[in-house]
Amino acid sequence: MTLDLSGRVAVVTGASRGIGYFIARELAAAGAHVIAVARTVGGLEELDDEIKAGGRGQATLVPLDLTDMPGIDRLGGAIHERWGKLDILVANAGMLGVISPIGHVEAKTFEKVMTLNVTSTWRLIRSVDPLLRLSDAGRAIILSSSAAHSARAFWAPYAASKAAVETMMRSWAHETESLPLRVNAADPGATRTAMRAQAMPGEDPETLPHPSEIARRIVPLASPDLKETGLIFRAKHNRFVSYRQPE
Repeated sequence: MTLDLSGRVAVVTGASRGIGYFIARELAAAGAHVIAVARTVGGLEELDDEIKAGGRGQATLVPLDLTDMPGIDRLGGAIHERWGKLDILVANAGMLGVISPIGHVEAKTFEKVMTLNVTSTWRLIRSVDPLLRLSDAGRAIILSSSAAHSARAFWAPYAASKAAVETMMRSWAHETESLPLRVNAADPGATRTAMRAQAMPGEDPETLPHPSEIARRIVPLASPDLKETGLIFRAKHNRFVSYRQPE
């Protein structure tokens, strides 16, 4: 079934490249008005050109550094003033930091990872939660990673940040489970992105799925018909999985 998001308003962060870029493009192709947020103006303009060329959906470009917390607050206010609601949030922006023994991670690097990956995600949720509640079928998609669960050596800052983000998502989902709002995490898996190349410089990128393929799997989580909430969607397997308590 073709996804129809006509008349729906979506925010996508980290929309100037990678998975965020293609999620924004797919949402627009389904008819949504995409509020594309990123630091890189050139990437946003390229996205806008592609959306216009597609002939469906629209984009509003928001050049914003997501470490600008008051800027995130202003974004929520501007959405309320113009549209009076928000239907879809895709919190995609994030950074890897460094692959390093935990004792060698510089304080400024750790703080940057936590600020962008965790604090700005919380601030974004705080800013748009009231707007998503005004939608008849609000949908929140929080990008995560299997690193949140594997706790693999040398990945501590990134893994900790994604574990924190997933915990916030689960708590938010429990808070809103009686509402039309559905909140889930999405684990894209290994994907042909700049972040993956930074983490695995010796890996052949041609062995990995293109971000456009991953985006097409994630975008259905924005469907008004979605029932699941508080789960992880694993794009690699194209299915939801549940959380388990430690044994």
